[in-house]
Amino acid sequence: MSVPALDASSVVEPIRRLAQEGGVLAVITRIDGPSYRRLGAMMAVLADGVRVGTLSSGCVEADIALHAEATLAEGKPKAITYGKGSPFADITLPCGGGLEVLLLPSPDSAVLEQVIAVHEARQTCTLSIEPASGDMSVQQGGESGFDGALFSIVIKPELAFYVFGKGPEAVTFAGLVHSAGYPSLLLSPDDETLNLAAAAGCAVRHLNSPMLPDDMQPDAHSAVVLFFHDHEWEPPIVAQALKSEAFYIGAQGSMRASALRRQELTLLGVSAADIARVKGPIGLIPSVRDARKLAVSVLAEVLSL
Repeated sequence: MSVPALDASSVVEPIRRLAQEGGVLAVITRIDGPSYRRLGAMMAVLADGVRVGTLSSGCVEADIALHAEATLAEGKPKAITYGKGSPFADITLPCGGGLEVLLLPSPDSAVLEQVIAVHEARQTCTLSIEPASGDMSVQQGGESGFDGALFSIVIKPELAFYVFGKGPEAVTFAGLVHSAGYPSLLLSPDDETLNLAAAAGCAVRHLNSPMLPDDMQPDAHSAVVLFFHDHEWEPPIVAQALKSEAFYIGAQGSMRASALRRQELTLLGVSAADIARVKGPIGLIPSVRDARKLAVSVLAEVLSL
């Protein structure tokens, strides 16, 4: 099955780098008030001091790295508080909240590799941590946070984008999701579209006919977005995408184009319930005629869902 490749900004990148190079895993285990990052957010401080990921808007990362170096030398987990209730009066959080960060030196590489394998298989898993000992295991189910003495981090698959189309709208949207760090793939019958997107660093694939490739099956964490001006390309692709678990399926076009698309899908035998899943016109901003604004509008709609 063809799945868009993970970007370096993937949520598991700190885990991946730690499994490769060793170091300290830093995890937000408590939030008091507003916070830049969610409960369970992770950052790695590698053995050479390099930081991977962030736990704030840049307020505490350097100090975490200093504590991580000492924790790695001591070989024992350590919890640090920043902001509210912190002993470090010279380190403040502009948001006015408080964070507790757990530092785990030399986390079990076998467990980290297991997390990576599950994530790459686009499955959800839960990383369970015993803060006092640093013992870790991979579980299923649960929520991020403390459950008794154990702290859990639910790690979900990355949101992936399958972008079909031709022209500046397809290129601009593919470039936007790529620059945002989301796994994505642009499929187009047009060489110029593919070349422009590839030059921007996007993963691309030539589309020989109006169909979903046989090796492609978008999962429940995937969005399928179409940007065709030749709307006859859309119904066969949309009909096949509707057989997948993709949580978002949408196509560019006017109200009239959307109505014609629904008629074509009906002729292809697609049920009314499935046709109702298709977004169109797409985007939060109506009647957009600029490729950049459309890209932002559509991405915002997908993320809102």
